[in-house]
Amino acid sequence: MKNNIVFPNAPITEALLDIRVQLPKEITLKNLESFQEGIKGRFPEKKTRVFFKAQIPTSAAPPTSIPTTGGPDGYMFRSPNEQKIVQARLDGFTFNKLKPYEKWVVFRDEAQSLWKRYYEIANPVRITRIALRYINRIEIPSPLKDFKDYILTTPEIAPGLPQGVGHFFMRLVIPFPDDQTTAVITQTMEKPTDDERLPLILDIDVWQKVNYEAQTEEMWKKFEKLREIKNDIFLKSITEKTKELFK
Repeated sequence: MKNNIVFPNAPITEALLDIRVQLPKEITLKNLESFQEGIKGRFPEKKTRVFFKAQIPTSAAPPTSIPTTGGPDGYMFRSPNEQKIVQARLDGFTFNKLKPYEKWVVFRDEAQSLWKRYYEIANPVRITRIALRYINRIEIPSPLKDFKDYILTTPEIAPGLPQGVGHFFMRLVIPFPDDQTTAVITQTMEKPTDDERLPLILDIDVWQKVNYEAQTEEMWKKFEKLREIKNDIFLKSITEKTKELFK
């Protein structure tokens, strides 16, 4: 499965590395706010992250008022050009790298350094989930006769219906039992660009439940495996014609 193909013009618009945790009860938002002290030169902008959760009634009974729960659950710290964002939350840590994306080693090493800072501040009692998510924007030249000329997993329209597609949104959840990993693949399309290219979004989110009581090298080895799975999904989802767009 391992594949080290590097495309000079990779279509990655955002990469995310996420680690979910359980924190000690005494850790508060004030503790997480201090996360910025060691990185303020690189991430000077601070924004409170607010989480909301609402229930959706499923019965046929008349609608009733259902309270919304939630509130502040952490902070987002941005770099001056907003190409990097690091999140320190009560449920975990996320490092986002927006376009341009250099390469995995650079992204991983910076995430690892920022995670170390979070770990020192928040002192997690358990690490419960790790994930990598890559959002790709593939601009397809017009005219487009068939999606499968460029991408191999596509929506199928029933025979007898008009075969043109004005828009689609498709989400697949694919388990990888041998690796105890799950991949969530989301595909959609955006409006054509001014130069008549059709942007296809290929969003690959690969995650795994874990159970670590301390920071460990094993976790970062598993991130390498998640990356292999992510790369395999990407390469097996596109055609040779698509790969030519990235050279």
